[in-house]
Amino acid sequence: MYGQQAAELEPLPTADRHGERGAAERIKSCFNLLRRVLLRRGNSQAETEDLIQEAFLRMQEYCEKGGAVRRPEGFLVRTALRLAANARRDAHRELFRDGPVEDLTQLIDCAPTPDEVLAGQQCLVRMREALDAANPRTREVLFMQRLDGMSYAEIAGRLGISVSAVEKHVAKALVILAELSERE
Repeated sequence: MYGQQAAELEPLPTADRHGERGAAERIKSCFNLLRRVLLRRGNSQAETEDLIQEAFLRMQEYCEKGGAVRRPEGFLVRTALRLAANARRDAHRELFRDGPVEDLTQLIDCAPTPDEVLAGQQCLVRMREALDAANPRTREVLFMQRLDGMSYAEIAGRLGISVSAVEKHVAKALVILAELSERE
């Protein structure tokens, strides 16, 4: 379960009358290492202690099933970090949703807010007033080009003026709108 790399690893030394102090020191050292690593990763003191206990239990279960642990510190650190990641994921399961991303478009409101709608309407009123103050032909040419999507040649043909005159009307209207924009 914890990977092929963990196979053929020896267990933590068991305490005997000659090595009791060494085993206890090694376990304490491993515990402190795990505590530092888990606390540094943002786990609380209580979570850290629970994760360390669970990691030791997992290693014991692994060894009881016949697995050997050559580097117990590495085994315990890796196990504790995976347990922490799993716990974090499980704690926030409600943040995730199974299914295609396309289904999430129902959650997103792409409509403008009422403030944005009002600001847009007010901007259009100011633009209309600025263009109303201009030559009516200039306003008409701009609307034909921008709103109706007509080309300069089509506008020229419809109004009986040259393409150059259409270009000048559009340029004049855009200058009026740019000046309005600068004032705001």
